[in-house]
Formats: sequence, structure tokens, C-alpha cells
Amino acid sequence: MTKVLLADDSSTMRKIILRSLNAVGYSDVTEAADGEEALQVFGQEQFDLVLTDWNMPKKTGLELIRDIRQSNTTVPIIMITTEAEKTRVLEAVQAGVSDYLVKPFDAETLRAKLEKQGC
Repeated sequence: MTKVLLADDSSTMRKIILRSLNAVGYSDVTEAADGEEALQVFGQEQFDLVLTDWNMPKKTGLELIRDIRQSNTTVPIIMITTEAEKTRVLEAVQAGVSDYLVKPFDAETLRAKLEKQGC
């Protein structure tokens, strides 16, 4: 079973993403309300996939990606965000993001991204 870390400061968005994950067969999900909490949880448990928002308090998704990549270069990280400008996407890729998913999205789009990452 794939263990997922979901970081988003919006509880509503976490519920939407969680519902989409459940719809495509992922049920082992740990939620974090910001990047700092996500990094703390990531250091305590083993995850097969990280989904993160870009804009969060305490630590942004971009900072989270950079911090995770310092200790783990292989875990797939998908940025789920409204930040769709080319420069932002490139910045995330340079930080080590595995893939990018622009909000809003549907469960099938999420499934395709997860399958692309081998999850």
C-alpha cells in the first residue's frame, strides 16, 4: 500500500485531495497543515509519495521540496497548486519536484500523475 504525505494549509483543499486519493485507491494518507509540520512528519515516518501545495505558512511547498531532497532524492513529490506560470514550474523542477498538478483537477488527472510516478 502506498503511504502518502499530503501538505496543504487549507483543510478544505486537503479534504478535496483526500477524496480524490480515496477515489483512485489511496487510503493511507497523513495530513500536514503547513510545510514545517510536513517536514517534521516526513522525518518520522517512511512515505512513498509527497503531495504539497506551494503557498503555505511557516514553510512553503518549495522550501519543503528542497528540504526533503536534502535527505531523500527518490521519493516522488507532486506539487498541487494554482501557481501555473512557466517560471514557477521551472523553479519547482529545479528544487526537485517530480511532477506538477494545477488546481482545480479531477480524480482521473490525479490518477494519471500518480501512475506516471509509479505509485
